[in-house]
Amino acid sequence: MAVTEQHAQDGESAPESYAAARLRLLTDSGEAQAGPPRRAALAGLTDRWLAALVHEAAGSADGDGAVRGVSLVAVGGYGRGELSPRSDLDLLLLHDGSLGKGELAALADRIWYPVWDLGLALDHSVRTTSEAMSTAGDDLKVQLGLLDARHLAGDAGLTAGLRTGVLAGWRNQAAKRLPELRELTQERAERHGELQFLLEPDLKEARGGLRDITALRAVAASWLADAPREGLERARTCLLDVRDALHLATGRATDRLALQEQDQVAGDLGLLDADTLLREVYEAARTVSYAADVTWREVDRVLRSRSSRPRLRGLLGGRQGQTRNAAERTPLAEGVVEQDGEVVLALSARPDRDPVLLLRAAAAGAQAGLPMSLHAVRRLAASVKPLPVPWPAEAREQLVTLLGAGESTVEVWEALEAEGLITRLLPDWERVRCRPQRNAVHRWTVDRHLVETAVQASALTRRVGRPDLLLVAALLHDIGKGWPGDHSVVGETIARDMARRIGFDAADAEVLATLVRQHLLLVRTATRRDLDDPATVRVIAEAVGTTGTLELLHALTEADALATGPAAWSAWRGSLVDELVKRAAAALVGDGPPEEAPAAAPTAEEERLAIEALRTGGPTLALRARTEGPVAADETEEPVGVELRIALPDQPGVLASVAGVLALHRLAVRSAELRPVELPDVGGDRTVLLLSWRVAAEFGSLPEAGRLRADLVRTLEGSLDIPARLAEREKAYRPRRRRGAPAPPPRVTVAPGSSQLATVLEVRAQDAPGLLHRIGRALEETGVLVRSAHVSTLGANAVDAFYVTGLEGGPLGELEAAEVAKGVEGALG
Repeated sequence: MAVTEQHAQDGESAPESYAAARLRLLTDSGEAQAGPPRRAALAGLTDRWLAALVHEAAGSADGDGAVRGVSLVAVGGYGRGELSPRSDLDLLLLHDGSLGKGELAALADRIWYPVWDLGLALDHSVRTTSEAMSTAGDDLKVQLGLLDARHLAGDAGLTAGLRTGVLAGWRNQAAKRLPELRELTQERAERHGELQFLLEPDLKEARGGLRDITALRAVAASWLADAPREGLERARTCLLDVRDALHLATGRATDRLALQEQDQVAGDLGLLDADTLLREVYEAARTVSYAADVTWREVDRVLRSRSSRPRLRGLLGGRQGQTRNAAERTPLAEGVVEQDGEVVLALSARPDRDPVLLLRAAAAGAQAGLPMSLHAVRRLAASVKPLPVPWPAEAREQLVTLLGAGESTVEVWEALEAEGLITRLLPDWERVRCRPQRNAVHRWTVDRHLVETAVQASALTRRVGRPDLLLVAALLHDIGKGWPGDHSVVGETIARDMARRIGFDAADAEVLATLVRQHLLLVRTATRRDLDDPATVRVIAEAVGTTGTLELLHALTEADALATGPAAWSAWRGSLVDELVKRAAAALVGDGPPEEAPAAAPTAEEERLAIEALRTGGPTLALRARTEGPVAADETEEPVGVELRIALPDQPGVLASVAGVLALHRLAVRSAELRPVELPDVGGDRTVLLLSWRVAAEFGSLPEAGRLRADLVRTLEGSLDIPARLAEREKAYRPRRRRGAPAPPPRVTVAPGSSQLATVLEVRAQDAPGLLHRIGRALEETGVLVRSAHVSTLGANAVDAFYVTGLEGGPLGELEAAEVAKGVEGALG
């Protein structure tokens, strides 16, 4: 009787006393009673009240107040102490089977009915330990609730035995139950959506919500893997605080943050407005979602390792096979390798000395469709050097490569976001980060919409001559949101500054600024103006200025609409925009074909190489570091690649041979130019082919010029089989691409009217080792002569122009040119 008397003295054994104390606690506006302190106080108050009910009920049952063979256990959210104002009480009455059914039912009624009398929601069950364990084995949700079992009153030994058994069973069955749990979370995400993008999110059920945090706790309890803990508790606290305020504002047990409740909830939490509230919720959800992604990848890795261990031991013997498998590392880029399905840093990588490593690793991962390992991202965040301003060319190229990777860009971008790396690269990004868009047409936050627009733009890169500008414009087109005024006008200034920061020259920065300023122009004009009115077309032509900018704006308009949502784009809108662009392009095109610029005279170095090539009858090479732009006296020049100059007597197959040798030595071609030069005052055949290439090592050091020349001589002689060697290398080092949208197919077109002396073929394709070699072989097989070539690599996109003639030296006929283009496109496909 002593325990019951003590609770009566505390004033918390009677339902009325508990109800009054609960009401005072929930209506206390003091800051000390908000958030975790209030939840802890409410849970403690409820614990003491329920304990008193148990002792009173037990005393009535046997006459002496002793509690034998029975315990009351809090499970689920109540077990974790997450007791929001309108939360259910999840309770389990555990017994050892010694009480009869009637006696047990009477005991349960004396506990449950006072709870119901107060109008509190109750989720209850009465089971023995073995029954609870059996039910947990059959029902995953029951098992998850029991993982958080907490003793409230009665026989503590029963509760301890249950906890021990449940945890042991969970750990023993982790290989089976965790895949079930993951499937459950995926199904829930499909039903409820992603919390970080919803205007009326379900704080509990949506992906990134409280249910996912519970799942992560369950994974940790299995001892199989653990979630990244940085920021996770803060995210959990944020979501629980919002749910508390929502319960108090509505007076209902709801987890859906409806639009009409957001202003009041924001005010109750001391936030500026509903947008600020949503940004905090989105930030928390993003933290949880990223932690879930990392955790489930680790679970997959551990389960794969366990399933393959017996097979490896049988084949290779004990730990040896496991060690070899774990050590397998495939190079992806300089300082970047793939290991166990993730992007990690190479052992030789030095983030503190290589400021481009961050973007290089991100681009390599996105291109391979692989996630970045948590350790790699955190190491980069802790030690990578800031990029100089403006960025070096390689950094700009890697950003474009990242943006052009398609769907796999999103996962890599989110990994960088999770560690604050995006705002370190692009400080203006902070304004749009997690910013909600209160428009039913939009399905993403502003920042995610920008990334999704780049994803959509990546599929349109074959339509434009400057895919790098298209992708960066897609990333920046709404960068003005979050600032006062028209976001297009504000964004124009921000985009111009960001473009110069990223390293674009003044002309390209102006194009990007124009694209951001006018990104809504085409769709608004096409749907609101008369296309037959000459003034309509004139407005478009004056706004864009050039056909190249118009081409980019056309693609950006479509990508923006597709990324907005299904309601933002249709075949009808697309046809109107197409017609408007067609008319504006006609207005911008001049009357006649452009005059061809005279061929540039060879430099002194080129002339020396050409004379040496004629003298020896073979190729001559020169390699030198190339720097970008003028530098101040107190600065050092930034190398952006290596300039490779080659001269050799004119002969068939030069383009394919040189490109193949470079690919064999792992040299990526950033830009290339091939042109014939006739040397004055040299007897005999005076035509020499000059090749000026900017190259960079994919990874490792640059090869020696002598080795390049030796392999080039062997290739031209036919003793080195380049295609076979490249196929062997690709087979040995091909990264295991996990997923993601495939790159757009290559596109080869004839550019009519571009030259009076040759036919110009434009090739747009995904850059890859050996691409230029394959183009050269395809052109050679069609029987045309390459008069000159102009090759550029913009991120992961190759944009090349080849001036070709027939064997007699003139332009190709229209049909013949179309057949050649079709043949090259087929060879690349």
